Amino acid sequence: MNGVRTLARLALGAALLFAGLGHLTFGREEFQAQVPPWLPLNADFVVLASGVVEITLGVSLLVARRYRRQVGWITAAFFVAIFPGNISQYLTQTDAFGLDTDTARLTRLFFQPLLVLWALWATGALKKKPQVSQNSSTE
Repeated sequence: MNGVRTLARLALGAALLFAGLGHLTFGREEFQAQVPPWLPLNADFVVLASGVVEITLGVSLLVARRYRRQVGWITAAFFVAIFPGNISQYLTQTDAFGLDTDTARLTRLFFQPLLVLWALWATGALKKKPQVSQNSSTE
């Protein structure tokens, strides 16, 4: 199971790295479509900032083994934080990334919780931390 968990973590890291690079380059306009119109920030700034966050999370998932549980929780929180953008895209009927029907945009909403669970499971964030035993014997 550890091998599968590691592959899932690496795949998520690679996906976030790719998406983050897309925010900064080839997908910049498409990602702006997901920024809710009620958000009081420049859409391009939000896209660039979230791209930097995604790159950071992606790299962290790939290489920060010592902090993988913390990175898992932060990644899950990031997926929760960007969920209003997905809801906005559905409610405003904004086309982007091939999501050009209400059905496609609605279906996408159900995948966001799966991303949260993926981040938590793949990093072992949901597992209990091993207890450090203290040896109290004095010889």
